[in-house]
Amino acid sequence: MSNLNSLAHFWPELILAVTVIVAIIADLFYRREDSYKVAWWLLGGLALTLFSIRIGGSLVSSLFMGTIAVDPFSEFFKVLILLSTTLVILMSLNSKELKEYRVGEYFSILAIMAFGLFLMASAIDILMVYIAIEIVSIMSFFLAGYLKKKPESNEASLKYVIYGAFSSGIMLYGLSILFGLTGTTKFFEMQSAIASLGPDSSLALLLATVFILVGFGYKISAVPFHFWTPDVYEGSPTTITAYLSVAPKAAGFAMLIRFFNQVLGDGSVMTSSTWLALNGIPWPQLIAVLAAATMTVGNLVAIQQNSVKRMLAYSSIAHAGYMMMALPLMSESGIYGIMMYLTMYLFMNLGAFYVVIYVEGTSGGESFEDFNGLGWKMPLVGGVMTLFMVALTGLPPTAGFIGKFYIFAAVIEAGSQYYWLAFVGVVNSVISLYYYIRVVKHMYLTGERSESVELPSSKLVIIVLLFLAIPTFVFGWYFGPVANWISESLVIFNGM
Repeated sequence: MSNLNSLAHFWPELILAVTVIVAIIADLFYRREDSYKVAWWLLGGLALTLFSIRIGGSLVSSLFMGTIAVDPFSEFFKVLILLSTTLVILMSLNSKELKEYRVGEYFSILAIMAFGLFLMASAIDILMVYIAIEIVSIMSFFLAGYLKKKPESNEASLKYVIYGAFSSGIMLYGLSILFGLTGTTKFFEMQSAIASLGPDSSLALLLATVFILVGFGYKISAVPFHFWTPDVYEGSPTTITAYLSVAPKAAGFAMLIRFFNQVLGDGSVMTSSTWLALNGIPWPQLIAVLAAATMTVGNLVAIQQNSVKRMLAYSSIAHAGYMMMALPLMSESGIYGIMMYLTMYLFMNLGAFYVVIYVEGTSGGESFEDFNGLGWKMPLVGGVMTLFMVALTGLPPTAGFIGKFYIFAAVIEAGSQYYWLAFVGVVNSVISLYYYIRVVKHMYLTGERSESVELPSSKLVIIVLLFLAIPTFVFGWYFGPVANWISESLVIFNGM
């Protein structure tokens, strides 16, 4: 579709871009202490963007001369990105970390990052893939170092820049090799060109794929590309840590699925379990090993943490490993499992981070000791935190159990060659129970019981906590609407 005709189907991104411009201009008219009002302009724009996505119909096509796709699959991830962005903006309004700073540009950068994540979820051209990743990365660097008066935040931003530049450089080198081999930047044309390559190209193709996987693995915090995650998550504003743990992961998995399905697969619509043989390397098995390593490293290191925020950072690495379990299958049930897990993960992980933000604001710290007696002093906060910890473990009757159920079901359904991966996943879920329940132990079994009961002073805190907690519980036993939505979203543009 030509550039001019594509604009008629590019409304969500256009509305988001206009929202950013309006927010930047509005911020010029607010004093520093009133700059938080920019958030309301952005929330209005995000609502319009969501509305434009939901009324957009079920068009399955490519836009801007085949660089991005518009289909139900990308729309699903855009809704998750919008929901994550909206919740993080609301969470930021009560963040004491940000009180000393002008936050108008903070909210604007969040919206620009959401725009980049939209492009990541839709990209079907390696040039658009790189542009989208760079938009997201550069905005992430700004947000990670937003607490300029805090040395840890400056360190987080610097480390993020170094790791990001390194991984982007390697990925770009891999993309250039792939372009040199196939003579095209389009996913579907690459698939045809790769299928016709001779054995002389096998080594170059292998290197290109490995280098590209470095860039993708960096975005989802997969081992061994996860080194940036703990330090960046710890030093960033906690609201940004929460955002980085959810939204970029969702867009990263959307990008991974498209690339492997449409470049290394046979390009069929979510029904292919056959990958192109690259130099005789068993790619599904290698991705499975990466998944096992990711969840194992994340869980084993999370056990050793004394900071709840840092524990959740390593926990997010482990959850990336759980979702990666379904990647080698490249089947409809596998992709369905990833999408279900991401939906449930959004509520329970953002909820856990929001409790950390609240505790950090009231006690000044985020260690396990700062949670001592919280369940008795603040029953609402302690109760929802217990729910989030149980859900992140994957125990019923919570949303986390449903997410893991579909992942494990897809892995077992794929055949006996993946039984070992399911076993590793179960063992890691048991390991994670230790450090999640440790938080509950400190809230109820450590410290003195409070004789008085308190509620959060802000109504917005209560509303956001309940908005995150209710789906975390309800989706554990009533998830039909989510399942139907995901089933309808399993339609991906296949180049035809």
